[in-house]
Order: sequence, then structure tokens, then C-alpha cells
Amino acid sequence: MNNEIVDNFPEKSVFVNTTVTNATVAVDRKSGDMIKRLDKVLTDHYRCPGEFVHVGVWGDPLGKTGFFKFGPDAVCYGRCSTFAPSPSPNLPLDDALDHVRSGRDGIELPFDIDEVVSSLRVERYMRNTNGAGAGSILQKFVRAAYYAIRPVMPVSVRKHLQRHSLRGWDKKEFPRWPVDTSVESIIETAMLLNMEARGLKEMPFIWFWPEGAQACAVMTHDVETATGRDFCGRLMDINDSFGIKSSFQVVPECRYEVPESFLQNIRMRGFEVNVHDLNHDGNLFKEYTEFRRRAAEIEKYRKLFGARGFRAGVLYRNIDWFDLLHFEYDMSIPNVAHLDPQHGGCCTTFPYFIGDILEIPVTMTQDYSLFNILCNHKLDLWEKQMDVIRKKHGVMNFIVHPDYITGRREQTVYRELLGRLSELRRTAGLWTALPGELNEWWRQRSLMKLVRSGSGWEIKGEGKVRARIAYARMVGGKVVYSF
Repeated sequence: MNNEIVDNFPEKSVFVNTTVTNATVAVDRKSGDMIKRLDKVLTDHYRCPGEFVHVGVWGDPLGKTGFFKFGPDAVCYGRCSTFAPSPSPNLPLDDALDHVRSGRDGIELPFDIDEVVSSLRVERYMRNTNGAGAGSILQKFVRAAYYAIRPVMPVSVRKHLQRHSLRGWDKKEFPRWPVDTSVESIIETAMLLNMEARGLKEMPFIWFWPEGAQACAVMTHDVETATGRDFCGRLMDINDSFGIKSSFQVVPECRYEVPESFLQNIRMRGFEVNVHDLNHDGNLFKEYTEFRRRAAEIEKYRKLFGARGFRAGVLYRNIDWFDLLHFEYDMSIPNVAHLDPQHGGCCTTFPYFIGDILEIPVTMTQDYSLFNILCNHKLDLWEKQMDVIRKKHGVMNFIVHPDYITGRREQTVYRELLGRLSELRRTAGLWTALPGELNEWWRQRSLMKLVRSGSGWEIKGEGKVRARIAYARMVGGKVVYSF
């Protein structure tokens, strides 16, 4: 990778450091450049000692925000100090990798890696073009009419309307279908360049998952109708036959009755109960004042259900309003949203924090989309997504609705999926976890520290017994992980 780095970072530089928010601004006395230090993105992802990382920003990023590349596998959105980003991801993109400055102390990027990673995670590239309240007056009227009759509209009719509204989805180049790992690629490329510049053969870090699991899978069930509610007991039987527990996201109002006995049965069997929207009418994020009112009602149900997690109906979302939702974790942001009414995607397969909420992104195609939009009753798409996520060591977050797998054909596919997950758990180190368990682990890991102990390393922090020390190494121009 040496031939891809502009090696003009001043040697023997002397820096004067001052803290600015979460970063450090360094003044290179030799060149006069202002260099913003942004090591936190990498140290947070890897939970590695800060002494191994020196990644900064050189120059003043241009005011224009847009798209560019960082190597062949990552599309970025943000500003750049050496060229004007493209207004569209479909146009030819400049590669910021050609403008990296490398020296013995580390690397300096022509963009703010924190800004770029955050912009992807919170879908900043989709602002003002998307959402439950977006669109023309006619589009809003059609949406309102659709959701008014949706509860009584048969799937056989609904799926044709949805296919029509989603036409052309397969022509979208960004986010990359069927799984976009741009965030992971940005972080891995930056770490690789940092290690190469500093002459590091390996870097210790706290592994992503407990007991050295290679990836994680969570199964979730959004209960949309009374039919789905009444099938939950049978669905738990199917899950238990494969030893895979799951969470049930329950709509509190309007859709169906929610007796305490129903919730208690789910909890007693070792499954989780979460809140699913308020009434699933598609209008939760339509208008801020109404959202505040609904958020207060949702808070009552959070306490009543004893729920720690939330998912919005139809995966509608406005991340700027998440601070009014007092849950520990959310599961409303897709990795790629080509088949959802609200497009976009967070472009990562890892959990991440939005304020105090842990976001567990939806990384797998929903069962409804698979069966009714793609007309696919095989495992091939799910297998392809699982393979990509396992190689990145991320999380497979499934949505399987009890409402849509009551048929024999759909149940056969679901059983095959559970069988495949069980096999990966047995042979490939897959951790099958409840979303609440993932939430607890990721919060513990985010507070752990890796410190020197004699000639080696030691993990400090709650949950350290389950944690493992891993090593990132450079092999063939790539980052390879080992224990």
C-alpha cells in the first residue's frame, strides 16, 4: 500500500497540542499546518490503547459536503481539504486515499474521519430528502390514505403497491446492496495506514464479542397484527427447538389487545419484550410536536412493558429526535434501506451510540421484503448477507414477523434459517444473543480499557472475564485479526 500514500508528512515535527472538544489540534511548527487529531474513532471501535494510533486531519476541509471514496470499498460523505466532493454517489468519485500524508508519527487524512463516519451512521447524506414527513402534498395524501387502510389491506394487494413504489431500487449504487460496510472499511483502511506508517507489526485490542465469538446474530419479531400476536407462542416453540431466543416488539395501541398474560408468557420463556412504535400508523416522525406527545405515551409503555428496546413502525426514523426516546437501545436504522419506504442506510454492521441510545442496525433483509417484494423463498440472499457480515465480524440483525410466517412455505424457510444459525454457532463461533444481551455487552466493552501488565496486556473493566485480547496485523495489504 506504500504506493498509495503521499509520503510528505513532515519528519521530526514538533507539535503544540490543545484540546478542542473530542479532538486535539496540533500545529506543525515546521510547515505551519493545522492538524486535527481524531484518534477516538479508531480507539472506540477497537478499544485499543491510544499510544498505537495517530490519525489526524490536515488542511481545512472545503465547505462543500458530498461524496468521495476512501479506497475501493468505502463511499464517504463529508468534506475534503484537497478536492470538492461529488454531489451524488452515482457520479465518478475522487479517492481520498491518494491524498493521505504519512510519516513516522502516523497519518493525516484530507477529511475528518469522525465527521464522515458519523454522517454515514446517522444518514446525514439523506437529510431533507427522506422520511415520514417528506414528499409533495400529493405524496403525503397518498401515504396517509395508504396507512389508513393498511390494517385491513390483504398482503396480496399490499405487496403489489409496494413493488410499484419501490421500482428501480436495484439501480441504486449507494448504499451498496445487499450489505454496505463502508464504515468498517473506512476504519480498517485508516488503521492499516496508521500501522504501516508507524512500523507496527501488530496492535492489541479488545475483541468485538464475548468469549472470542467471531460475529453476532440477533433474532427479532415485530408483531403487527392480532394474527401475529396469536402466533407468537408457536413461534417461540420453533425458536426453542433450535435453542435461539429472540425479542418481540409489541405495538401498544390500536392494532390489537395486549394482555399482561401475553407479555408475561414471553418473559417467562426467556424471550424479550420491546416497544414497537405507538400505533404503527406511519406517522410517528411526521411532525415534531406530535412526536413529543407520542414519545411521552411510548415512555409510559416502556415502563409498563419493562422494555429496554424500541423499534419504529416501518423503520421510519428521525435520528435528531431520538433524545426523546428513553430506551437503552433502538433497532430502527437499516444497513441498506432500498426496500423500505424511507431510503438511506447507516452503512455499518456494528452497533453504535446515538447519544445514550445504542443503535443495533437492521443488517438483514426483512422476511416480508424477501417473501413478498423479492418473491424469494430461499436462503441465498440471507446467506450472502451473513457471509459478508461474518467476514467483517459484525452483527446479523433479523426481522421476522410472526404475521407473515404462518404459512407452511414461509415456516420452512425460517426453520432453514434457524438451522443455519445453529450450525454457524456450533462451527464458526457465531454468538446468538438477545438484543438486550448485545446491549449489555457493547456497553461494557465501550468502557473497558486495555492496559500494560508486565510484558503483556490486561483488560480492565466490568465484564472483562468474557472479553478477549486480539491483535490486528498487516497481511498482504489488509488488516487481519487473530488471538
